[in-house]
Amino acid sequence: MAKKRKILKGVSQARKKDSQEALKALAEGIIDQIRKADFPSVTMPSRTTDNIYFDKKLKQYVLGGKVVRRTARNVTHLKPLTQLVWAGYIASTLLKENKTSTLRDVFYMAEGEGLAFEDQPESDRIITELESVIKHPREDFNIFPEERSAMFGNLEVEYTVPGYEGRRLNFTMNPDGIVIGPAVATSEFVDTDADKVIVIEKGAMFTRFVEEKAWKRYNALLIYTAGQAPRATRAIIRRLNVELKLPVYLFADADPWGLHICQVIISGSANAAHIPELVTPSAKWAGVYASDIVKYDLPSTKLNEQDIKRLQEIGKDPRYQSEPWKTEINKFFEIKKKAEQEAFSRYGLSFIVDKYLKSRLEELEG
Repeated sequence: MAKKRKILKGVSQARKKDSQEALKALAEGIIDQIRKADFPSVTMPSRTTDNIYFDKKLKQYVLGGKVVRRTARNVTHLKPLTQLVWAGYIASTLLKENKTSTLRDVFYMAEGEGLAFEDQPESDRIITELESVIKHPREDFNIFPEERSAMFGNLEVEYTVPGYEGRRLNFTMNPDGIVIGPAVATSEFVDTDADKVIVIEKGAMFTRFVEEKAWKRYNALLIYTAGQAPRATRAIIRRLNVELKLPVYLFADADPWGLHICQVIISGSANAAHIPELVTPSAKWAGVYASDIVKYDLPSTKLNEQDIKRLQEIGKDPRYQSEPWKTEINKFFEIKKKAEQEAFSRYGLSFIVDKYLKSRLEELEG
């Protein structure tokens, strides 16, 4: 059995405390402006495309130095500024009462306060702006998306949510995996003997990996992303990598969309360029590769026009200029085919865990 990892305690709670202090500072700044008879205003990083760039040293998207100012002096700024302040109040209340909310909840709560958003994207955008102002991701102030991803493996955590403080959970307790919801996302890591994390795009493959005991055979924690990984899941992946020093391996379909799913976990997205806590730059894309389609003679389909267009876009993206990305993208153009993770089932239900996973991990751990 692998050596147990040293666990860092109190990390998430410390972040919540820092988030509360940042929200308090925001409120005090606005109150101070009003007391001085000034029009209240808030300055935040610009999130326009010309202020978002890929930092090759950090290997992730980051914001540049441009800022924008929301001020009550400008009548067109009044509504979004008021909504931003209100969102800060909701976030602070959630932290004080030790409660959680979803993005959808916030959207509907605003209607009750007479601050109705046009639609949820507008509501989500205000939450994103609040993140950039206080420099904390929404998960730090207890606002989460709907849960849809899961984790399985020998990891014990301790809950911090009200009514469950001190209770512990091991992720081997449910054969379907444990949903990565707010309680899990805010929990403290207690103990694990895993020495790696395997991230899987598809639910069928996640179930297969659990059934074939890949978590035990390869001493790994298994995470199911359900397509593009939700932010709480990306945050958990990073925590496992940073706090527990576990290497991360990413498995997705052999198509341009699978490549993007993996790359977002590694280097982030333009939409969340203001949140470094969501990226895991050391994570490794482990397949399925275009070359695997040829090597294993996998059942495949032709790339359609949308696939080709997406590959062309990816080919110009600086994040995909290193290996194995560059070679595999060229291979896609060469064979003009794509395949799903499930394609390995042509060789039997156990092949992907017995042969493919074993071979790829040995190659990457080399």
